[in-house]
Amino acid sequence: MSTPTPPQAAPVHPQQVPQQWPGAQGGAVYTSPIPIRSTHLGHALASEWTKIRTVRSTMWTLSVMFLLVIGIGTATAAGLSGTGYAELPLLSGGLFGLMLGQICIVTLGVLVITSEYGTGMIRTTMTACPARGRVLAAKAMVFFTLSFVMTLIATTLNALIQSAMLGGQPPSEFSSLPADSIVNGEVIATSAEWLDATVGASLYVALLGLLALAVGAILRHSAGAITTMLGVILLPLLLALFMQTESLRTLQEKLVEYSPLNGLATLFQLPFMGDEGSGTGWGLLWLLAGVTVAALAGAFALTHQRDV
Repeated sequence: MSTPTPPQAAPVHPQQVPQQWPGAQGGAVYTSPIPIRSTHLGHALASEWTKIRTVRSTMWTLSVMFLLVIGIGTATAAGLSGTGYAELPLLSGGLFGLMLGQICIVTLGVLVITSEYGTGMIRTTMTACPARGRVLAAKAMVFFTLSFVMTLIATTLNALIQSAMLGGQPPSEFSSLPADSIVNGEVIATSAEWLDATVGASLYVALLGLLALAVGAILRHSAGAITTMLGVILLPLLLALFMQTESLRTLQEKLVEYSPLNGLATLFQLPFMGDEGSGTGWGLLWLLAGVTVAALAGAFALTHQRDV
């Protein structure tokens, strides 16, 4: 007689096997060989710097900005040098290229934040760094520093070109240049004019770019944010052109005076209202700084309230 075979146990699926978790009684505690460190703002800054320097939009927008500022500035200086007399402040020719070049900085400021929302990369960014305020602060700091330094290089080169090509000319008979800009019958650029046309103008453009970044963080849409910033820059002057009645004269003057383009022009001693060299643009620069800080505060608040 054969011995009966004992019943076989049912196979156990691997997922049904009890798992030994770290710290469980009788289980081994796993120790990761990778050191665990708490993240801080420096890590976010390094991440944002890697992003902004490795995307092609940064290279293209900054290259176009340099081309506009240096190219138009040089062409302007060449045209003014043919008269033999100085009709404008010595460094004022740098304004015309920068008026167009600032659009590149504004566009880049928008793309720094909206491109991540458009591609969905913002989800990865926020997963890697859940502190949303830290992410936005890092973007703002990296972009502002980059835009200021690049614009400062462009404006400084442009100012040197203007000084080399137009220096030594006598003032025109009909010019209204300030007395301290004329030495020994020749038009010069004072130290204040150098500061305004380089550092002041670069700060102004960088703040406009930072304002664009804040608007991009609020709207989270590239086309909408760029259109909004173009309206902020151009609309005050366009509206003022059609306000020709006497009843709207005060409003027209305020729109021109506080327009972003007039703030930039005043730093080059070419205000849209008043005489050449009659004022300084630093007051309008601080006003722009206040508006930018307010927009950034709104962007920080909305970033914390909304989902990505």
